[in-house]
Amino acid sequence: MKTKLFFLSLVLTLIGVGSVSAQGFQPPAKGKAVVYLVRVTSYGYAVAFEYFHNDKYIGAFKGKNYMRYELDPGKQLIWISSENKEFIECDLKEGDSYVVIVNILPGAWKARMESSPITASDERFAKAKELIMAVAPETTPQDKIEATNKKLEKFIAAQLNVYNTEIKGKKEVDKVTPEMALPEEAMK
Repeated sequence: MKTKLFFLSLVLTLIGVGSVSAQGFQPPAKGKAVVYLVRVTSYGYAVAFEYFHNDKYIGAFKGKNYMRYELDPGKQLIWISSENKEFIECDLKEGDSYVVIVNILPGAWKARMESSPITASDERFAKAKELIMAVAPETTPQDKIEATNKKLEKFIAAQLNVYNTEIKGKKEVDKVTPEMALPEEAMK
């Protein structure tokens, strides 16, 4: 009986350690960059936004939380969908980490949102860092990502058509540049 309790305690401890180690800033895998999409307020806690990378749905989360997303360096498009759509043009450097704040706004039919790429010197970085250091990132199960990509195939194509024909090069959009990467000391 003592042996079973010992092993059960050991397993629970290891599970706890695994989830704790996933919180905080984690460097990207070799050959990748990472973007943290962060909601730092609990206003609109029940409202989820959908997140996309180029032509793929990558997940959703509600309330005060964040998503850690690894992607290839170079030029990338991240976008967020709610009542409105926010497009973020990224030029990422391999091995670097970036933060985008996502705020909820009142909307006509459902919540709207706005995004703001920030640097470590931005006053909002302290709240983003506090959240990232306190909890593990929200993740969307792979089977849900695959099912949602199939379900939203036409929607994604339509939104990217709007971006390419009406927004890209014609309207001001948020940008993440290599200079916005977080310095190592800011992530400790």
